[in-house]
Amino acid sequence: MGKSKRAPLPYRSDYTKTFVKAWERYNKAGRRDMHATAEIMSLVLSGNPIPSEYSDHPLTGDMQGFRELHIGGDYLLVYRIDDKKHLVVFTDLGTHAELFE
Repeated sequence: MGKSKRAPLPYRSDYTKTFVKAWERYNKAGRRDMHATAEIMSLVLSGNPIPSEYSDHPLTGDMQGFRELHIGGDYLLVYRIDDKKHLVVFTDLGTHAELFE
């Protein structure tokens, strides 16, 4: 039997101003692989499970309702999912020190 040809509709995406500024800063600096960043964002939008190597997890405290994953080392992507609107909002990008201190 072959693999099913059915798939869920991908989530739509939105970006906060903070995320866009961080993307532009990292892209201009050339310090991070932005193609890898775009690939993991596509995976989040697909609604498929995120591989454990990315340590995807919910945030707590003031960031409750948001999720974080590790793109590589201490390079993080912060986002939230609005299931009612079928929307992923990418909210920030950076290191722990840049994002949480």
